Amino acid sequence: MAQEISHLGARQNYDRLSRFYDSFSGGERSLSKTALELLALQPGENILEIGFGTGHALLEMAHAVGTRGRVEGIDLSPGMLAVASRRVLHSGLAGNISLQVGDATCLPFPEPRFQAAFMSFTLELFSTTEIPLVLAECRRVLVPGGRLGVVSLARKDTRMVSYYEWFHARYPRLIDCRPIHVHQVLEEACYIILQTLEKSLWGLPVEIVVAKKP
Repeated sequence: MAQEISHLGARQNYDRLSRFYDSFSGGERSLSKTALELLALQPGENILEIGFGTGHALLEMAHAVGTRGRVEGIDLSPGMLAVASRRVLHSGLAGNISLQVGDATCLPFPEPRFQAAFMSFTLELFSTTEIPLVLAECRRVLVPGGRLGVVSLARKDTRMVSYYEWFHARYPRLIDCRPIHVHQVLEEACYIILQTLEKSLWGLPVEIVVAKKP
């Protein structure tokens, strides 16, 4: 059975990775860019990114929503916050991007305020019991009709997924993401699926899903 990493363990892991995460995450960034195109952000919208990592997607979102919009980000890792904050500062877009350390199972926003939320290779980091909590929190802070974009490793019946899950079960600190049933968890969390795109990363299936809050 796979071991589950505590939030403290995940924070420490990503703090260590933050210094060189960009050197091996180019494939993830390409898929995130595709997902943001499907999410179709509009000028003036308020956007939330959960698990912003080193901050590449934040800049794309800020350009999309323009000066009348706002992008807010939350990440568990202070190390990732430091790297992303430097990227945002050097971009000249710091005026409409706000970042903080926090836990997606308890978002620090008291009321619906976002037209869209985005997670890229983040949802599958949470335990099976936490995923519904994260999706419920996203739904809580989205305005009615607000969209949610998710990029995630997808659980499919393939040999590569079986190999990957074997390694994840034994070395969860090294291989922390795991494939999940993206459609299923979103539908169970009462989202309406709008669009799905299947891709791959290192031979593993990836699903890009855009859904909305009813």
